[in-house]
Amino acid sequence: FIFNKKGQAEFTGKRYRLGGMVLPTFKEWIEKTFGASLEHKTTSRASLNVNDVPPSIVNEEFLQDLRATKISYSQDAEDRVFRAHGKRTSFITNNICHEDVVKIVELACKHNLCIIPFGGGTSVSSALECPEEEKRTIVSLDTSQMNRILWIDEKNLTACVEAGIVGQDLEKQLAESGFCTGHEPDSMEFSSLGGWVATRASGMKKNIYGNIEDLVIHIKMVTPRGIVEKNCQVPRMSTGPDIHHFIMGSEGTLGVVTEVTIKIRPLPEYQKYGSVVFPNFERGVACLREVAKQVKKSWMLASLKNTNFSTRRVLMVQCFWQLITKGFLSLQFKGFDPNILCVATLLFEGDREKVLQHEKQVYDIATKFGGLAAGEDNGQRGYMLTFVIAYLRDLGLDYYVIGESFETSVPWDRVLDLCRNVKERIVRECKEKGVQFAPLSTCRVTQTYDAGACVYFYFAFNYRGISDPIHVYEQIERAAREEILANGGSLSHHHGVGKLRKRWMKESISDVGLGMLRSVKEYVDPNNIFGNKNLL
Repeated sequence: FIFNKKGQAEFTGKRYRLGGMVLPTFKEWIEKTFGASLEHKTTSRASLNVNDVPPSIVNEEFLQDLRATKISYSQDAEDRVFRAHGKRTSFITNNICHEDVVKIVELACKHNLCIIPFGGGTSVSSALECPEEEKRTIVSLDTSQMNRILWIDEKNLTACVEAGIVGQDLEKQLAESGFCTGHEPDSMEFSSLGGWVATRASGMKKNIYGNIEDLVIHIKMVTPRGIVEKNCQVPRMSTGPDIHHFIMGSEGTLGVVTEVTIKIRPLPEYQKYGSVVFPNFERGVACLREVAKQVKKSWMLASLKNTNFSTRRVLMVQCFWQLITKGFLSLQFKGFDPNILCVATLLFEGDREKVLQHEKQVYDIATKFGGLAAGEDNGQRGYMLTFVIAYLRDLGLDYYVIGESFETSVPWDRVLDLCRNVKERIVRECKEKGVQFAPLSTCRVTQTYDAGACVYFYFAFNYRGISDPIHVYEQIERAAREEILANGGSLSHHHGVGKLRKRWMKESISDVGLGMLRSVKEYVDPNNIFGNKNLL
């Protein structure tokens, strides 16, 4: 594969390239990391035997009414599987607008159907899976054709956008008018604006532009009770609890987000990458904590990788190892142990004078914690590598390697203990469940706050010899999540809850809090039209 600056992959069939640097073939890396002489699986994940797909559960009266609306739909087996992770969605509607969504929801209520909204399909919390106990016709309401910017207000720096637009297209279209949102989650190539709202998303430039709740001005959502929206698009209202916060994080359980008015900013005048190598992870975390205390958040991001170079178990680690040593003398001469050092990726955006001022401030702080500047190119490549991770996960399946990422937020004083304990728990669980080779277990600190940070974990293992690797994987991830909660971490920072983590909702928000969510659900959707079973 050749990975471009946005992490998009083009398959070369032979070598892996990153910023002009040739890496070992993926097979060679897999064999070295997870066990020798691995065979490439002969089955293709892209192939689909339509005879294996359960037939649609069709409500003919609904279908007849839907045809009368002229809204297009599909009952194709491949369309259904793609949008439901192999479960039995009945059909998919597309090429729609807000008024069409209203019609679809009204028909679903009339015929007692189940609707599962679909945006970019990037959920990692089982949110799109059809509930096994659901016997009604299930409509996967694909919003991807709702992808227009309806208007841009240059005076108020806002834009009204249809919720199905994906992040990459949103930024591209805004840039044509000289603006951006700055919301760049790892999944921005595929994830949608509506999905960001529905999961309370966070992007890599959070420290510069804010999380999704900081960017949203107005939301329009279609529910079985009608349309939910505020009466004006003002920056703030003191009118009781904010109804936006019932919508953000609702994960498709209350309705379909159709339009979002979002803050925009002029494209940054100046952008500069950077990177710092620290002697160990502890020093790096301490530096980020000090930066969070001293430096204004409106201009930079910092992502700290806990690399553990001695294992050579992550492609990202190998890339960094080659990147940061290129053009440098051996870091060992500078007192760095390559087995435990870590790397921070930096990005500065905004007014040139302020960027340079804050850049100096950050590097001065880093020096106090033993950090060594590692160059702009390494910072840019490190930032770009974040977009590549999902591709590696999918490629690994072809070589008997299963893996995933998961995240949490945690107070600063518990970051180190949580990272250590969760990684050790993963290794221990793998051994107890018969995983033959040492697993990958690593993490990085991404978004930072005054009171804590987001920690991203990555784990993977070779599942040769395991009869049910998916079940084993789910058991290990469940144990890791329990360890996170036991160490003071949150249930999720930005991936959301879905069906995967809802067993811990009561523990996370209290019995009364869970009851409040149920009460909203019962009022807005008494017949459970939006019955994806997420959260509750």
